[in-house]
Amino acid sequence: MIPFTYERAADARSAAAAVAAHPGATFIAGGTNLLDLMKLGIERPAHLVDVSRLPLASIDDTPAGGLRIGAQVRNADLAADMRVRRHYPVLAQALLAGASAQLRNKASTGGNLLQRTRCYYFYDPSMPCNKRQPGSGCAALGGFNRIHAVLGASESCIATHSSDMAVAMRALDASVETMAPDGTERAIPVADLHRLPGDTPHLETTLRRGEMITAVVLPPPPPGRQLYRKVRDRASYAFALVSVATIVDAPGGRVRSARIALGGVAPKPWRVPKAERVLAGEAPGAAAFAGAAEAAMSGARGHGSNDFKIELARRTIRRVLADATDIA
Repeated sequence: MIPFTYERAADARSAAAAVAAHPGATFIAGGTNLLDLMKLGIERPAHLVDVSRLPLASIDDTPAGGLRIGAQVRNADLAADMRVRRHYPVLAQALLAGASAQLRNKASTGGNLLQRTRCYYFYDPSMPCNKRQPGSGCAALGGFNRIHAVLGASESCIATHSSDMAVAMRALDASVETMAPDGTERAIPVADLHRLPGDTPHLETTLRRGEMITAVVLPPPPPGRQLYRKVRDRASYAFALVSVATIVDAPGGRVRSARIALGGVAPKPWRVPKAERVLAGEAPGAAAFAGAAEAAMSGARGHGSNDFKIELARRTIRRVLADATDIA
């Protein structure tokens, strides 16, 4: 066993300061991802700062008409909240599509956003991985890459982001609130939270050293019908090959607005404004949906084993848009 020290944080600021002060320190909340990585020797924290008991587990209405979700709200509790189910059903659906009931009872909102990739080679310390060991190479590029990215990847890394919840948050234009070690607070759009790999795939988010997510804020619910569809190898406890979060407002037979976010295909939750613009003003139907799907996957690139994802994503987008607008 690799030794480490442990402390339980008293408040958010002291938690952030503790992580900043200790080399090799990290936060632990539900631990549903971190503990697995520690067992495999992929994560080797020298110091754990437990934030699971901080008073960050409430879901509160905001003055603007949205919701403020504490970083320690469990995934199961968030999915069950009636305000989420009524006004943000795409989020509830995404949460219930993720992991297993046991994990949802433990996993936190903040931790879900920060979970690491499930790339086979990242999880195998005997294989080269630029995300795990910068400069060592990417074994997935020439290996079995069925689950890997077809959008937003680089020659350094083709791993995907694993969160279902984050895809729905991206469609909802959510933002995260954070606490820095000096007590400074800031808000970061979910769109800007995760980095693309580029030449530095080990840098996965825009969070600074010691900065801790304290809450996620949802704006007022957008108009339109919300749906989340996850395509995976088995019916439960499997990560997405492709997932699609849609919000479509189509009164009077014309699309007034649409939002499309994808999961399982990119290193971060992937919003496709180009596809949304294709739908705007169009009559819902096969032609419009096909145009949006093509736009969403323009520039996609397979790497052999995952070539099928491009067409699978197109078909899933078309189907979800049809369901969202009640087109058979």
